[in-house]
Amino acid sequence: MLTPVTDTDGGPFWEYAARGELRVQACGECGELRFPPRPCCPHCQSFANEWRPVSGRGRVWSYVVPHPPLLPGYAEQAPYNVVVVELAEAPRIRLVGNVVAHAGARLDSVDPARLRIGARVQAVFSGGLPQWVLA
Repeated sequence: MLTPVTDTDGGPFWEYAARGELRVQACGECGELRFPPRPCCPHCQSFANEWRPVSGRGRVWSYVVPHPPLLPGYAEQAPYNVVVVELAEAPRIRLVGNVVAHAGARLDSVDPARLRIGARVQAVFSGGLPQWVLA
């Protein structure tokens, strides 16, 4: 399994995820939600920020089904899905992950034929990583 590489701006995202919380960075001045995290608001240029909880609801904006050859740790689970999820609260925010049968399930636990653009999903967490289940 790949582990996230954290930086000063994105570190809190992974700290919350490790606790099973989906939070995104928000501007401390104008309130605009943003992802990926960054030091300055792209809307008002403020350096103030905070981390706000979001529902974890979203929809599949795009997806791909990788097939071998892949990184060795992933080849045994192929084919599996990689999705881009648009968050319900902030449609401009899109997170990458996998749709699985339940938190911690194998990446190949959902038949790729079940996925559709626009499918409703809900965030779940396993080992500090956000995953998605069909809603």
